[in-house]
Amino acid sequence: MQRANFQMGKRVAISRSVRAVLGADSSSRLTEKFSLDQNIELQVDVGPMALGHGIVVNIQAIINSSSLLLHWGVLRSQNNQWTLPQKRPVGTMVYKNKALRSPFIRTGSLASLSIEIDDPAIDALEFLIFDEANNKWFKYNGGNFHVKLSNAVLETPGVSVPEDLVQIQAYLRWERNGKQNYSTEKQKEYEAARMELLDELARGTSVTDLRAKLTRSSGTSQSKEQRVSESKSSIPDDIVQIQAYIRWEKAGKPNYSPEQQMVEFEEARMELQVELEKGASLDDIRKKITKGDIQSKVSEQMAKKTYSRGERIQRKKWDLMSLLTKYTPESVGEKLPTEPTTLSAIQRFSALMEDRIDESLATKKIYKFGEKELLVLVAAKSSGNIKVYLATDIEEPVVLHWALSTKPGEWAAPPSTTLPADSVPLEQAVQTKFTLRSVEFQPFKVQYLEITIEDENFVGMPFVLLSGGSWLKNNGSDFYINLKIESKKSSEDKVLDGTGTAKSLLDEISELESEAQKSFMHRFNIAADLMEHAVDAGELGLAAILVWMRYMATRQLIWNKNYNVKPREISKAQDRLTDILQDSYKSYPQYREIIRMIMSTVGRGGEGDVGQRIRDEILVIQRNNDCKGGMMEEWHQKLHNNTSPDDVVICQALIDYIQSDFDISKYWKTLNDNGITKEHLLSYDRAIHSEPNFGMDQKGGLLRDLGNYLRTLKAVHSGADLESAIANCMGYRAEGEGFMVGVHVNPVPGLPLGFPDLLQFIMEHLEDKNVEAILEGMLEARQDLRPLLFQTNNRLKDLLFLDLAIDSAFRTALERGFEELINASPEKIMYFISLVIENLSLSVDNNEDLIYCLKGWNLALTMLKSGDSHWALYAKSVLDRTRLSLASKGESYHQLLQPSAEYLGTQLGVDNSAIAVFTEEIIRAGSAASLSLLLNRLDPILRQTAHLGSWQIISPVEVVGYVVVVDKLLSVQDKQYSKPTILVANSVKGEEEIPDGAVAVLTPDMPDVLSHVSVRARNSKVCFATCFDGNILTSIQTKEGKLLRLKPTSSDVVYSEVKDDELSSQDSLNDDLPSPSLTLVRKQFLGRYAISSNEFTSEMVGAKSRNIAYVRGKVPTWVNVPTSVALPFGVFEEVLSNNVNKDVANKLQVLKKDLEEGNFDALGEIQNIVLELSAPVDLVKELKEKMQISGMPWPGDEGAERWEGAWMAIKKVWASKWNERAYFSTRKVKLDHDYLCMAVLVQEIVNADYAFVIHTTNPSSGDSSEIYAEVVKGLGETLVGAYPGRALSFVCKKNDLNVPQILGYPSKPFGLFIRPSIIFRSDSNGEDLEGYAGAGLYDSVPMDEEEKVVLDYSSDPLIIDANFRNSILSKIAHAGSAIEELYGSPQDIEGVVKDGKIYVVQTRPQM
Repeated sequence: MQRANFQMGKRVAISRSVRAVLGADSSSRLTEKFSLDQNIELQVDVGPMALGHGIVVNIQAIINSSSLLLHWGVLRSQNNQWTLPQKRPVGTMVYKNKALRSPFIRTGSLASLSIEIDDPAIDALEFLIFDEANNKWFKYNGGNFHVKLSNAVLETPGVSVPEDLVQIQAYLRWERNGKQNYSTEKQKEYEAARMELLDELARGTSVTDLRAKLTRSSGTSQSKEQRVSESKSSIPDDIVQIQAYIRWEKAGKPNYSPEQQMVEFEEARMELQVELEKGASLDDIRKKITKGDIQSKVSEQMAKKTYSRGERIQRKKWDLMSLLTKYTPESVGEKLPTEPTTLSAIQRFSALMEDRIDESLATKKIYKFGEKELLVLVAAKSSGNIKVYLATDIEEPVVLHWALSTKPGEWAAPPSTTLPADSVPLEQAVQTKFTLRSVEFQPFKVQYLEITIEDENFVGMPFVLLSGGSWLKNNGSDFYINLKIESKKSSEDKVLDGTGTAKSLLDEISELESEAQKSFMHRFNIAADLMEHAVDAGELGLAAILVWMRYMATRQLIWNKNYNVKPREISKAQDRLTDILQDSYKSYPQYREIIRMIMSTVGRGGEGDVGQRIRDEILVIQRNNDCKGGMMEEWHQKLHNNTSPDDVVICQALIDYIQSDFDISKYWKTLNDNGITKEHLLSYDRAIHSEPNFGMDQKGGLLRDLGNYLRTLKAVHSGADLESAIANCMGYRAEGEGFMVGVHVNPVPGLPLGFPDLLQFIMEHLEDKNVEAILEGMLEARQDLRPLLFQTNNRLKDLLFLDLAIDSAFRTALERGFEELINASPEKIMYFISLVIENLSLSVDNNEDLIYCLKGWNLALTMLKSGDSHWALYAKSVLDRTRLSLASKGESYHQLLQPSAEYLGTQLGVDNSAIAVFTEEIIRAGSAASLSLLLNRLDPILRQTAHLGSWQIISPVEVVGYVVVVDKLLSVQDKQYSKPTILVANSVKGEEEIPDGAVAVLTPDMPDVLSHVSVRARNSKVCFATCFDGNILTSIQTKEGKLLRLKPTSSDVVYSEVKDDELSSQDSLNDDLPSPSLTLVRKQFLGRYAISSNEFTSEMVGAKSRNIAYVRGKVPTWVNVPTSVALPFGVFEEVLSNNVNKDVANKLQVLKKDLEEGNFDALGEIQNIVLELSAPVDLVKELKEKMQISGMPWPGDEGAERWEGAWMAIKKVWASKWNERAYFSTRKVKLDHDYLCMAVLVQEIVNADYAFVIHTTNPSSGDSSEIYAEVVKGLGETLVGAYPGRALSFVCKKNDLNVPQILGYPSKPFGLFIRPSIIFRSDSNGEDLEGYAGAGLYDSVPMDEEEKVVLDYSSDPLIIDANFRNSILSKIAHAGSAIEELYGSPQDIEGVVKDGKIYVVQTRPQM
């Protein structure tokens, strides 16, 4: 790389002097420019932060790439290792815990990124630039860019400027600049004022002199500076704040920036200062402000543009990559404390009892009374009886006061047959004394009691304790034991151990539930207390809180139990919880998605006045509208006792009832639609028995007052309600009336320009039938909001609730708009899909794949509009990728949430049906479900337009068999079917074996035509096809157990039922038929550890190595063949017999014997044992010599660690002899596994742009006149391995190789890329057998780890450049034709493309 203007060393060092730092003029910033490549320029700019202390490093690059990343870290004092600062740009992800990767934001060809440094301990920033799409690094002379940061910028020790002087200086700067309205480009004024004053101090001016200079008078009149200074000290800020608010109201409530607010604040102070100068006292001023008598020189701002009902907003051109949020995924496992805990006496007694109880343990709870505890164990006996065990370490005598219940909450006297000794029956209860019990080998005693309950009609056991004359309760409530334990068993059997959960936190939640169910105040306060534990437990801890809160929100848990709580206490508890969630959202960006989900289950809360209004306002409504009895009084009592989110629904139901001219069915419809039944109304502690009954004279007043009341209820309970969320962000006032308090909510500062009008547009169009415009408006609002969600703001939760509300409203509007799409054009459906993906990308983290899907849909729309004939084919590939992305997100949710939902749901007695669908319901509540419906609607249109049909035929074989439906082919690959079987498998990934007896595999999955399982199917004459039509596949699945005939054509599968007696002898499996005669010849070690390619023979290596050596020099010169060496047959066995590996050989012998006896778990253990082998000195010496003679780099030249990496890769190839797929495959054809020998082919890795596989005879049709090939981006492992999605596929007629025909565009979401390295390929004698597809069974292992990159096809020239695509695909076809001509038979060829050049890495006969 060339440095402009001056010479540099190994690093680029950018430093600044203190003088330069303190200067306020932008010219004092340091800017340096570099040339990275011929057409790439880099600019690094270092300067002070606009607001606050610190440095901002701005990095800009002019580059034609959409996937530029800054790979960076910082250096601290006395430390040359990179550390990772906490303050990071949006979208930053941690890379292997060693560096940060931050995405650049693109605007046209300019990519920019800003990094703020506010830690004085940071000395320097170092970075590299990585072009992810092209797998290219930009360095400085082979090293890091190095930006030196001056500590003086961050913090000047001992030097600071009083804030009042900074404020005066900022005001003076504002006056000098003509009192202009600040725009977003001029929001640096305040900090610039500070820098000017720091500059004065640096010149030697004292703070006293500085104050005098700023406040001195000129002539006889007092200066503005002096008045500002005096006003600062003489007028209290609370009065100034009120006056500033009045000015803001008079100005039309504009959205001021923080700097504008500062100016307004000082203008308000000046106005009050004028009143003081007129002789008014502060008390006089307070009274005048209340009456509005103080003159304000402010005029209402010009009304901004509003949108008419028929108008659409003009959307900005957003950079889609700015939506990127990428975080390193956590390993799913609970973070447990490392310090051992000391068990209490009761905990130790519980452990002893659990070991001794023969029955199935159903419940275990430990309750605390200060330092004392009570243990409750409930067990189910095989006879059906229930046994309850109780124990306590209370020292004074204890009496159990208890009863039984046939329904929850009931106290009924137990039958006499149930009473233990020392029981005294009472009217509706029994009192039983605990007995003192010694514990074997333990230094403590407990008081103990057992109760056996034989009657199955009892569902629970309420009780309290009596000790020392005092009643002991469960936090003020009765204890209650649930005796109905049978319904839990199905879930409990599976998740009782809590695997995959934050178990300790879930146990704590379970113990606290009896307290939490008293009221929302209790629940929210407990949740707030548990948040620290949750964050410490990581993502699983927050999943526990989410599961608990969602069970609450969906009414699976009790909302209120015999406890009277004031509404303001509920809102205060909500406020506390949401404040903690807000702080966690700021501090832990990797958890933002799940924190958003938690917030969506919790109301916003608010100041006490907002909550208190719920209680007060209902009284005002009753008084104003003369409705003090009946349903309104019952509701009033319920509201006073314990308000809940149900009250929002009840209020809306009343409004709907009144608006319909008192149609009572409307009231019940609104309630029932929201899950509130008559029984539910009766279940409240203050039950609602009556229906509403109003007169026409009350209609107007009630609609007005209930409408206002609904806003109050939503302000507390409905954080995600759009209207209340907007009000909380834009600010509102609700005046008090009589005893009812008023509410004043200030607007959130710093909202984007024009944002209020955008929200107004949304509210006006919210109910539009045609939803396209409103969807666009909501997305624009969310895009505007997004930057604010990543900034520090004490009103952040209001912004989050607004974003959640818009997201929710988007889904509602979209579902309403489905009617609009019934007969819509493909273009409109595709556009709607793009809108939904944009909305989803704004809601979830790790959204890179979704963003590239969105870019893909935008490209598909462009192709459609431009008349590109490939638009439908390309759109189908984007649709398939989008489905894969949704499936991946669903799987991640299920893995994270479902174990916690099952464990906690079982503990709390949640209905099994609610537990089973927990994660499914969360997914269904989001945009993903709507997106899936849109994809299903578009899919058949694309298939018809692109002439794809409903099937892709991978192996066209006519068969007859019995239908068997399975979830995964992998789960049955080792099974042997006794009858000819047609398998319908929901999941086929590509690496599975086809089980014995299977004559067909049908799947909705999309394995590549050239994947292992596809090759297997064709070789074994098994019908194999992908079905794209869910209705067709469902129809076949319904015929499970029936005999079907399948007749594949080139693009369809015709199926029909046949009778059992029509099963012909050739269709049946006949065990008496001889198996194919396949034998392996054991290969011997011939005294060579390594050989060159000119030494490859059938006694030394397999066909893979021999073929690549044969091709070299015999194909056209433009077909490149990499240099190769090999570790021949017998080397593994020789290494194993070496004395240094004696222990490994002994262990291996024992495990092989276990394997012969049918212990297949030994396969994994054998592979691990092989990895323990040590390399003999002679092997290292010979391999080094052969690689160097062949011109290949020797890994050991880069250090011992690099050789160890190469040696481990060799051992992994050998170990793959014992992978499950390979082992069972040899067993199936009765090959002697011991005779299987493994040579290792060693090649340099070509760092590929693309990889391809060619079959020189079309495998789907058997047409030898055309070549079939598949191409992927990056390394070929994604093509032949079990990676989701399809490759680009094409055919080419051999008589016209320059005209490739695209069959399908790629949908694989990931590509693999690697640094220059060595690959070690398996080459066994089992891959050479005619009639046996041994290829692909064993592993090829690169020395270095591949990097998995999310692919952006919308910028890939293979997709968007028809000339480039035609050139590359034609070259691939020509290479295949040349190699087939060389061998004279159909070939299966693997290769790569690098910089337009073709490389062939292996070829073998096509099976």
